[in-house]
Amino acid sequence: MSFIIRKGEKEDMNSVLELIVELAIFEKLPNEVEVTVEQLINDGFSKNSKFNVFVAEENNVIVGAALFYERYSTWKGRIIHLEDLIVTHKKRGSGIGIALYKAVLKYGYDLGCKRITWDVLDWNTPAKDFYKSTGATVLDDWQVVHMKEDALKNFIENS
Repeated sequence: MSFIIRKGEKEDMNSVLELIVELAIFEKLPNEVEVTVEQLINDGFSKNSKFNVFVAEENNVIVGAALFYERYSTWKGRIIHLEDLIVTHKKRGSGIGIALYKAVLKYGYDLGCKRITWDVLDWNTPAKDFYKSTGATVLDDWQVVHMKEDALKNFIENS
């Protein structure tokens, strides 16, 4: 294994943002990324951090990242949401994705979390097949709901 998995640091956030942009392009939503390096640093490394991140590093270059945060389920209790697991295109298939995935799952297991959740696009069959092969369940009967900033503003100001 020519890479290491480690907890992300402030200095990694430029590279993490590059991976986030690469993922947005892969998911056919290149104009959706609004987060900045400064936001990632402030939100991930302040006293009340909003997320954790593991990075995959190869030859001093960040080639993958898994960004996740704790949530609370009214049915289960403490859970983790895996927001994104990203491996740069050139390094896919090299074991980096599974190593990051295992790091997040072990983190949740060690915390005593009852569940780890994440979203996957309906057209991403290879990802869904991989997740199923590890024992995860891809739910067909639940749908993700988003209220974007403009709709939120409109609702609050007009209701």
